[in-house]
Amino acid sequence: MKFMMRAACAAGLLALAACGGNADDQAAENIEAMGENQADALEAQADATSNDQLHDALESRADNIEDAAEAAADRADDNDDARIENQLGNAM
Repeated sequence: MKFMMRAACAAGLLALAACGGNADDQAAENIEAMGENQADALEAQADATSNDQLHDALESRADNIEDAAEAAADRADDNDDARIENQLGNAM
């Protein structure tokens, strides 16, 4: 499952990288897309489980990932620094 998430994130990043725009804007979009893809995968796992505690934990983790990705995207855009994308990619 992790391999599929990473492959989907990589494909999304490559597709987004093909578009134009400033490097920091593109990095911010890539960061948000990567976080959203990971969160979507966790939410799908949460929906597939019948364990309420596991469901809640997965949903919470998905929310945290989305929040972290949004904050990192804002940092990349605000600081005009596309290198933040690499820092976040290594952290996830």
